[in-house]
Amino acid sequence: MRAYRFDRFGLEHLRQETLEPPVPGPGEVLLDVQAISLNFRDLLVIKGLYNPRLELPAIPLSDGAGDIVAIGDGVDRVRVGDRVMSHFVSGWIDGPFHTRYAGTTLGLPRAGLAAEQVTLPAEAVVPLPVGYDFTQAATLPIAALTAWSALVTKGSVQPGQTVLTLGTGGVSIFALQLAKALGATVIITSSSAEKLARARELGADYTINYRQTPEWDKAVLEITGNAGVDVTVETVGAATLNRSLAAMRGGGTVALLGALAGLEGKINVGLILMKELLVAGILTGSRVAFEALREFVGEHSLRPVIDRRFPFDGLPAALRYMESGRHFGKIVVERQ
Repeated sequence: MRAYRFDRFGLEHLRQETLEPPVPGPGEVLLDVQAISLNFRDLLVIKGLYNPRLELPAIPLSDGAGDIVAIGDGVDRVRVGDRVMSHFVSGWIDGPFHTRYAGTTLGLPRAGLAAEQVTLPAEAVVPLPVGYDFTQAATLPIAALTAWSALVTKGSVQPGQTVLTLGTGGVSIFALQLAKALGATVIITSSSAEKLARARELGADYTINYRQTPEWDKAVLEITGNAGVDVTVETVGAATLNRSLAAMRGGGTVALLGALAGLEGKINVGLILMKELLVAGILTGSRVAFEALREFVGEHSLRPVIDRRFPFDGLPAALRYMESGRHFGKIVVERQ
């Protein structure tokens, strides 16, 4: 079978190889991968910025969808022929997050999906939503579930509330779509007028070009009549967190799920205290939350925004395209 591995950190070391197909062990399934989608985490893993002590060689990528073609002993939750998508934090089934779950993430330290066939824990797969194909389903495991956790699990968004989401990558566009389906008003930021126009086509109520309006937190307050937003989907991290805090209403939630601008910075703790804000770290979510998301997107006929589709042989080019930041929504690699 075809698979991608890297034996040294760096995109230039990602190579396609021919490997023997894996065999599912007890409690595992063999997934015939039909589509995989990219996340910023994948770039960090391959570059050695996510875990520089990662054991190499390794097969990367975390999100995928396909058919179950074999099952190991003791598996009765799924059957051969089921069409499923991967669940990123494979050990997190339900309830609050525990530190031990961090060692069960797909795309390392557990199996990566950049291969034609992979073995996964039987507990780490979820059926496709109604009406979804493999390409659409492959976009959901990290980006959509992260947005769902920000808005629903942590943010408890209600109809009539206001949501702010930063940027137009996969998580932000899912946050826009989900928030509108939940009945919220949505404000979205970008440095691209073209991307903001596309966001308005998807239902964004207000758009802010942060290059033209560097003090975008003040623009948010103006839009909301100085009330502030109820939930912010903070995709950038330390560089924008203080502005996100300033844009909040009292008692609101900042769902912190990105670190595009690094992991460290000076944070105005006073804003958190005086506004009694909840700053909630988001990894992704549990399998039970993923199953709830699956039902929601099916009921509301939500479809992911896919920016570009690449063939399996084009995975390195797809990753470089993601690195460029030109995408709007998700990037998918399809099996051919």
